[in-house]
Amino acid sequence: MILVTGGAGFIGSNFVLDWLQGTGESVLNIDKLTYAGNLGTLEPLHGNVKHVFVRADICDRGAMDALLAEHKPRAILHFAAESHVDRSIHGPADFVQTNVVGTFTLLEAARAYWITLPAAQKAAFRFLHVSTDEVFGSLSEDDPPFSETTPYAPNSPYSATKAGSDHLVRAYHHTYGLPVLTTNCSNNYGPYQFPEKLIPLMIANALAGKPLPVYGDGNNVRDWLYVGDHCAAIRRVLADGKPGETYNIGGWNEKKNLDVVSTLCDLLDASRPKAEGSYREQITYVKDRPGHDRRYAIDARKLEREVGWKPAETFETGLAKTVRWYLDNREWVDEVASGEYQKWVEANYAERV
Repeated sequence: MILVTGGAGFIGSNFVLDWLQGTGESVLNIDKLTYAGNLGTLEPLHGNVKHVFVRADICDRGAMDALLAEHKPRAILHFAAESHVDRSIHGPADFVQTNVVGTFTLLEAARAYWITLPAAQKAAFRFLHVSTDEVFGSLSEDDPPFSETTPYAPNSPYSATKAGSDHLVRAYHHTYGLPVLTTNCSNNYGPYQFPEKLIPLMIANALAGKPLPVYGDGNNVRDWLYVGDHCAAIRRVLADGKPGETYNIGGWNEKKNLDVVSTLCDLLDASRPKAEGSYREQITYVKDRPGHDRRYAIDARKLEREVGWKPAETFETGLAKTVRWYLDNREWVDEVASGEYQKWVEANYAERV
């Protein structure tokens, strides 16, 4: 069995679904079920005895100790995190608590469990920490992509807390010998993403006839990674990664935000055309957010060289799959986009228009 934290969130749930379909190995899935956790995403696993879901907080040391003692996982995959930059600007305390304190608590529980294992199980155990490229800060137009040796320079409360969690994971390897792996990924997109993030937000707003809010001049650049590719990379790192190492996971798809939104509009024009005009007419420029990093880019050559992974999807194929999924799963989107999320959207974007 493996233990997955945050397995009802976007990347975590995709990983759990792919894992059980591809390997059949049991998963202990731990999620606090905050606003971004959705059990509906895991509905395909209903009745699957290999999927054990427990609602728990990674900051609860007693709960973590008890779950590790009961289920005895061979690995911990740590996805759980507060992850939205805009939310971290409005409420940084939650990010410190989950990303820093939560990771520390989980590491302490993992270390206490790991040292009790028999020698062979102790040697095979892994703690895989899923992080972000945002810990490296911002690149100028001519800078080389982030590598695993790029100095950390976080610019938002979100990226600062993820950087803190990365440092804790590293320290537990060098100080205590805990066999850790860290991955730093670029912007993920795909099915089941909470609609505060760029791509699902634009799809939802476009179909609702609402403005498509683009920050600043729209020329901020991100490297886009299809979530299925990300999950495949994590499986490879878990299997073949070297303890203590970090691995950058990227899609080799640098795109300006405005180009992403424009491409989305074109796909929607083709698959769900408006009565008249184009969805591009809904693009609206809004005030930029504080500390908005200009460019991210990932050099993923180490991952390809050492564990043999490279993305299967291009941006074009991945985005087409994503748009089709959101069009075919409007019920899921409507469910998660109700209530508290709507209040958040109003609070965040009203002041920027």
